[in-house]
Amino acid sequence: MRILFIHQNFPGQFKLLPAYLAQQKGVEVMGLGDTANLSAHTRTYSFPVLGYPVRPRKKSEIHHYLASFETAIRRGQDVVRACQQIRAKGFVPDLIIGHPAWGELLYVKDVFPTARVIAYFEFFYRAVGADVGFDPEFPSSPDDRYKLRIRNSTQLHALADCDAGVSPTRWQRASYPAREQARIRVIHEGIDLELVRPDPGAALRLADGTALSRSDKVVTYVSRQLEPYRGFHVFMRALPELQRAIPDARFVIVGADGVSYGIPQPAPHASYRDMLMAEVGSQLDTARIHFTGRLAYADYLRLMQISRLHLYFSYPFVLSWSMLEAMACGVPVLGSATPPVQEIIREGENGFLFDFFDRGQLVARAVEILGRDNAGVIAAARRDMEADFSFQRNSLPAYKALINEVAQASVFS
Repeated sequence: MRILFIHQNFPGQFKLLPAYLAQQKGVEVMGLGDTANLSAHTRTYSFPVLGYPVRPRKKSEIHHYLASFETAIRRGQDVVRACQQIRAKGFVPDLIIGHPAWGELLYVKDVFPTARVIAYFEFFYRAVGADVGFDPEFPSSPDDRYKLRIRNSTQLHALADCDAGVSPTRWQRASYPAREQARIRVIHEGIDLELVRPDPGAALRLADGTALSRSDKVVTYVSRQLEPYRGFHVFMRALPELQRAIPDARFVIVGADGVSYGIPQPAPHASYRDMLMAEVGSQLDTARIHFTGRLAYADYLRLMQISRLHLYFSYPFVLSWSMLEAMACGVPVLGSATPPVQEIIREGENGFLFDFFDRGQLVARAVEILGRDNAGVIAAARRDMEADFSFQRNSLPAYKALINEVAQASVFS
């Protein structure tokens, strides 16, 4: 069986599955991603991974609702060219597994008409009840809401063309139209729990020379980008009071200064970090705050193993790996009481919750958690990760069953 994985930021959510499948007898795996994104990685693979170049978009007089869809169409065309080259070299996939949101799956069936397609349905945008309009600091306009209908276009095409779909959480699947949800299986991509695990002897030296271990009272905040969707503005405004309330804590903040989601940078500031440091920086003891930027994965895991408390914020949006990995590493997590966080964290049992916007509650709960014995909560969180989010125990068997079903053959036992 030949399987083609497509993701503009390959491997993206397909971090573990392709490598496993590539080792199976009778299975050929190939990956396809945006050349620019691939060149930014230092990963090596046991199977071929090809890049497709993205042509620069030309200025055009189109309706602004269509700008993202036009970009998706162009990306879909770039993928077509790469797929044609793959086919010319003799690789014709029996199965394609990909993320449709950026347009990459729009035309794959035209190049490979006999291939079956499993689409990764991460999130379906809505005008109400999710991220849009959640934060009063960033209100949505009618124009913003109308635009979402076009933003969902790539996924609507994928729903029409795919043979099956996958969503990582129940709440994320529930964001899709009700009539489509039965076709979408809830399968999280899974965690390598042999790697992501507690280590009482973990130690880490930060780039600024600070040496940290479990003997330090480390509080962590992690996000790919330091931006409102992950509550960075709420966290930073609470940080002066957090420092006063926990005077012996070091706060380690991981993430880049860009934006990944729908709220643009806060002009005239270059980033939300710049904006918030201008707002609250004079109230902070910066000697106890460490902005690391992005960390190598091994260093990030050591940080999670060292952390005494992990703070996780999210709009009602996609769930971050960092929250689950923190739970797997043995650090108590204080998460925002928003979906899909509430799907995972059970207050006082395997973690703790706070109101996303209530900075006073955040501070009080952080002090409470750091002052108590959290052994039972930590153990329960690890058990839940082993029971529900193990790649080997959960994700892999579920994907094998789905592939057999879609392929209409017993490809995997």
